[in-house]
Amino acid sequence: MKKRLAPPLLAVALAVAGCSLQSSDSTPAGTVKVVVGYQSKTINTVTAGTLLKAQGYLEQRLQKITDSGGAKYQVEWQDYDTGAPITAQMLAEKIDIDSMGDYPLLINGSRTQANDRAKTALVSVTGYNPRGALNMVVVPQDSTANTIGELAGQKISASVGSAGHGTLVQALSRVGVDPARGVEVLNQQPQVGATALESHQVGALAQFVAWPGLLVFQNKAKLLYDGAELGVPTFHGVVARRSYTADHPEVLQAFLAAQLDATKFLNDKPFEAAKIVADGSGLPQEVVYLYNGPGGTSFDTTVKPGLIDAFKGDVQYLKSIGDFAELDIDKFVDPAPLRRALADTGVGDYDQAVASTVNPSRVTGTDPVCARPVSNATQAGELWLDGAEPQPAADPTCLLRAVQAAKAQGKAIRAAYVPDAELGTRWFADKAVWLRDGDSFLPFTTPAAAQRYRQAHPAAVAISYEQAVTEVRK
Repeated sequence: MKKRLAPPLLAVALAVAGCSLQSSDSTPAGTVKVVVGYQSKTINTVTAGTLLKAQGYLEQRLQKITDSGGAKYQVEWQDYDTGAPITAQMLAEKIDIDSMGDYPLLINGSRTQANDRAKTALVSVTGYNPRGALNMVVVPQDSTANTIGELAGQKISASVGSAGHGTLVQALSRVGVDPARGVEVLNQQPQVGATALESHQVGALAQFVAWPGLLVFQNKAKLLYDGAELGVPTFHGVVARRSYTADHPEVLQAFLAAQLDATKFLNDKPFEAAKIVADGSGLPQEVVYLYNGPGGTSFDTTVKPGLIDAFKGDVQYLKSIGDFAELDIDKFVDPAPLRRALADTGVGDYDQAVASTVNPSRVTGTDPVCARPVSNATQAGELWLDGAEPQPAADPTCLLRAVQAAKAQGKAIRAAYVPDAELGTRWFADKAVWLRDGDSFLPFTTPAAAQRYRQAHPAAVAISYEQAVTEVRK
């Protein structure tokens, strides 16, 4: 893999220079400053970032401490595009708590452990996908590639060291393409890579949420590889500097309690939460709701053993790119503060919550077109009509019927969401690859997934989304 990488120190300097800071060095006497790093456009961190900030839950929790006779607090939020500059700021002891994806979390832990003032702990999870669907590879609209192996010999944009890049490396390796020599990876920030893809400077873009969904929604790309094909969990989480939280344990407890507030709000009111996140991040609400809506990301704060097992498996990739110092992951992970926060807030029992792998937010209700309850979350989708909240669809065929009815009535459709028939990934119905198998209509995120189904079901026929909407029976 031909990587255009700056030396580590230069890379860190460039990363910091490229971030968005709104820093203030003046803190009133007697006031405790809390600096929170987050990524507004990485929407699986919203319960510890964009949504948390917008709702003011942290400030409210800290104010309760002040009102009960405690110190005063000043919260400063710093927004970044990726996890690398956040880690650089934590090394400089300028950020106290932050959230990022699993691969950057490992880098954060490995780089900070040698400095007692910067040393961090993973204290909670924001959101996760049990199969890895939060990372994807997209190609230009006119690309002829249908499988990840067809990218051999091409230039690919990725943020090296990110979960998106890790997915690319694993995906290429599985199909026999040497990720070190078989492709040329350009180390680029997501927005730079998006521009490079649109201008055909690269043949593909490998990134984390929400970039793949955003580019596909904007008709600037099509999905080539769904990270769920790897079947390896991926997650985002929260790290905190141990020295800071040792001096101010009440701040960490307030932060985790506030994250629980934000998580409950998102799971209870996903559509309202998506609007708030869209306003705070600048992303289209349709894209936010794709990931933050029912059946999308599992927003669950607990640090599940299965996630940590996958976390340990990520180390090999980071060592392969020379971006990892030894780290005792079992010591790096510290769920004790979250356990206390759950007990103190009365939200739930940690042991019970950590054992559950059910998505807390699922499509429910009664399908208004097929006139039956939504009973199978793995098939349920949603139709979002302009001027209304999304309505449930019991299965892909019912969703197509709802779209057909809406078009017949002249209603404007904001978005339609449907789960992939093989992997379960929530995706845009009009961007999916559709097959008709008898009376059933089956959506897939990628051509490769549809082809796998056709190999096992030769009678299945490829059709366009428009054909599926037209042909579905009323």
